[in-house]
Amino acid sequence: MRRLIPSLLILLVIGAGAYGGWRWWAAPGEARTAPVTQKVVIGDVENSVSALGTLQPQNYVDVGTQVSGQLQKIHVEVGDKVEQGQLLAEIDPTVYLARVQADEAQLLNLKAQMQEKLAQKKLLESQLRRQKELLAARATSADAYDTAEAAVQQVVAQISALEAQIKQTQSTLDGDQANLRYTKIYAPMTGTVVSITARRGQTLNANQTAPIILRIADLDTMTVWTQVSEADVPKLKIGMPAHFTTLGQPNKRWSGKLRQILPTPDVVNNVVLYNALFDVANPGQELLPQMSAQVFFILGEARHVPVVPMAALKPVRGGKGQRYAVKVMENGVPVERQVEVGVTSRLLAEVKSGLAEGDEVVLDPSGGAPAAQQQQQRPRTPRI
Repeated sequence: MRRLIPSLLILLVIGAGAYGGWRWWAAPGEARTAPVTQKVVIGDVENSVSALGTLQPQNYVDVGTQVSGQLQKIHVEVGDKVEQGQLLAEIDPTVYLARVQADEAQLLNLKAQMQEKLAQKKLLESQLRRQKELLAARATSADAYDTAEAAVQQVVAQISALEAQIKQTQSTLDGDQANLRYTKIYAPMTGTVVSITARRGQTLNANQTAPIILRIADLDTMTVWTQVSEADVPKLKIGMPAHFTTLGQPNKRWSGKLRQILPTPDVVNNVVLYNALFDVANPGQELLPQMSAQVFFILGEARHVPVVPMAALKPVRGGKGQRYAVKVMENGVPVERQVEVGVTSRLLAEVKSGLAEGDEVVLDPSGGAPAAQQQQQRPRTPRI
């Protein structure tokens, strides 16, 4: 009997060790079969097309010069706010002032000649009248009358020529006076100076192209230039809502409505991208030109509704509308239901019927854990 007791103890120890080893070996497998669940909660769903954009002022103008010359003065700096008609810059007016003075002198000379010819015409017309009276009294010859008449016609022609010269000189003077005025450059609009591309003392040549001196922009309204892929362009509709965030303020959202889709695309590395434009108010001027924007065009949205993860939904074959199958935990057991969903995104779906807030849905209907969990829960090889 004494020999039997130690044998029984040994068997119990061996059995307990075997059971413990079996539990250690089987435990990861049991955890692996536990379904991953998540509760239905109240939230927001947004179905959108995302793209990258760049901010530009809606209204801006590049201020250039219409005349050539040395840039003598720039009266503004980058960031200055200017009013329409404000003096911005000045070009050396010496050459244009000399041309205006020469035209004025030439015009005075022609007008003096005109006065001389008019006086001559008056004299010749008087002589012609006397010749006509003498010819009627047969006191002069027809040849003398014809000479007097020809002299009047000649001076009339000279006056016409002088009138044409005066008009031509006046036209030249007007053009030179305009060029003289162009040596002073004024703001064509109210806005902010966002860039200056010329420097004081620089010689500007306007004979071929108009040199740009600076840019004025109205920063109160910005336009978002968004590049949308050709696959997403058919989803966009003029007037649809859009919003964006910037790198500097990722938690602040600016909103607008799609205004225009440009028909000519940009092709970048064989990728066809179309420019979609929408405007946004910028009263505080927090948004600046060339800022990058993460843009979302809203295809559909639902606010404060029951939402379920898309990972829990499985399409129903032959089902009408937005119907899906989902497994719901009831008394610890997954039970399949059919639900109707509304707006969907890549992660969430709006629940219209079939589920209620607080229901616990299975995210992995097959019962297997995610790959990362499976890697962590893989059975370990017992040490020998």
